[in-house]
Amino acid sequence: MTDPLWAPWRLEYVSNADDQKGCIFCLAASATDENSLVVHRGELAFVLLNRFPYSSGHLMVTPFRHVSELAQLSSDEASEIHALTVRALEVLADAYRPEGFNIGWNLGKPAGAGIVDHVHEHVVPRWQGDTNFMPVLADVRVIPEHLQATQVRLVAGWNA
Repeated sequence: MTDPLWAPWRLEYVSNADDQKGCIFCLAASATDENSLVVHRGELAFVLLNRFPYSSGHLMVTPFRHVSELAQLSSDEASEIHALTVRALEVLADAYRPEGFNIGWNLGKPAGAGIVDHVHEHVVPRWQGDTNFMPVLADVRVIPEHLQATQVRLVAGWNA
């Protein structure tokens, strides 16, 4: 007998996936509830949790403005995204004590972008040995913390 994997936040997404119209980043930017998973709103960009994280604390930093190319960012937007990414590293380091980070942009479908028409940068905390057999054998990621608990923790850290 195997133990079940518990991912309660996926039911809401699966139940509403066909109902969602529009860009997920633009929708999150204008949302005011905790379901948006927004951690911090800046002037030109914001930080939110990835709904399908690679690890606890997997964040994305994205401009409020809907642009599909990195070159379309204004220098002010690019600067704020960089500053928010640096702050995200500080908050994640304090909240989770990761041993490293993956930071990057997936530009275009062949590069792994799930959302191709609104640029966003990933910030992923990493630990030695955090890759296990689950993603390799079962295409499953095991995340030990509920997304809304992660959001509460990171919002508190951001505002500290």
